[in-house]
Amino acid sequence: MYLLRDATATMVGFARTLRAAGVDAGPERVQAMLAALDHLDVLDVHDVYWAGRLTLCGSEDDISRYDQAFAAYFTGERPPPMRSRPPAVQIVQQVASPDGQGDTGEGEETETQALATASDVEVLRERDVTHLSSVERDEVRRLLALLDTGRAMRRSRRFAAAHHGRLDPGRTVRATLRRGGETSRLYHRAHRQRPRRVVLLVDISGSMAPYADALLRLAHAVVRSQPRRTEVFSIGTRLTRLTPELRHRDAETAMAAASHAIPDWSGGTRLGEELKEFLDRWGQRGMARGGIVVIASDGWERGDAMLLGEQMVRLHRLAHRVVWANPHKAQPGYQPLTAGMQAALPSIDDFVEGHSLGSLEYLAGVICRA
Repeated sequence: MYLLRDATATMVGFARTLRAAGVDAGPERVQAMLAALDHLDVLDVHDVYWAGRLTLCGSEDDISRYDQAFAAYFTGERPPPMRSRPPAVQIVQQVASPDGQGDTGEGEETETQALATASDVEVLRERDVTHLSSVERDEVRRLLALLDTGRAMRRSRRFAAAHHGRLDPGRTVRATLRRGGETSRLYHRAHRQRPRRVVLLVDISGSMAPYADALLRLAHAVVRSQPRRTEVFSIGTRLTRLTPELRHRDAETAMAAASHAIPDWSGGTRLGEELKEFLDRWGQRGMARGGIVVIASDGWERGDAMLLGEQMVRLHRLAHRVVWANPHKAQPGYQPLTAGMQAALPSIDDFVEGHSLGSLEYLAGVICRA
């Protein structure tokens, strides 16, 4: 479990995440949790889990939200609940009289309520983030903070003991010698599995400003899942590494730190030059080699489009997979006609959308399945 040095700040941030998830984790409950942790081991995931669950949850409905928030915030193995509860089922019925008219006693007609075909969250999932109200935007931020991102795995050069696979002669011989030269069992080994490195390059120029917040929050969720195997950069008029700022477990604290670190927010775009700088300083030395590189941009290039095309070819040779997320791809009749997109397309493995909560969840799935 990943904890900051200041345990109090970590747990206060977790309480803030719980409140965003709908749990009434007020100051009194937070104080009770901190008092309980004074008598427990803050580095033990089981102690932290049960201390928070017994003090911060006020009803049975809070438990499922608490479990989800705990797993998202700490990204550790969650202790199993004391008893399993079936998921709540919401039944939506059509309210109408048999003849289509209601009797109000005044002779007035009542409108027939339409049968709901999707929940509010499902409708919100498909809406463009630029068309959301402040309340809907807060809900999208809450769901992104709770997003459970997986990770694609790769085969390591190192081996580990396994029930099947190639023969492990070293272990087999040592076991034989311990038994006086009698071979009673053959031991096997297989390659270990390691998560692939993920690099996210988020365009924060003026044309991408309406989508930058949601994309950076997705990047924070990916960093939270694998802090040591994820790197995040902002690209605009200059390249800025945001990985240290986004490693904070609390989404709002991480976003505030990232905003403070970006010097060229809502500026111009020099994709080719910034991609070349990334490859020269970090990518060529191993950060992009064999990893999954995600570029979130609309493709508007103020610089040389030929330079962008050359660097994309170079990136494609290094990376395991190159993913490009363009929020404008969701618009009806969209065609990649900009010079930047035309130069980059031949070197892209997955060209996806990035305009809504649903498209960001799909992008997280692409990273997991790559």
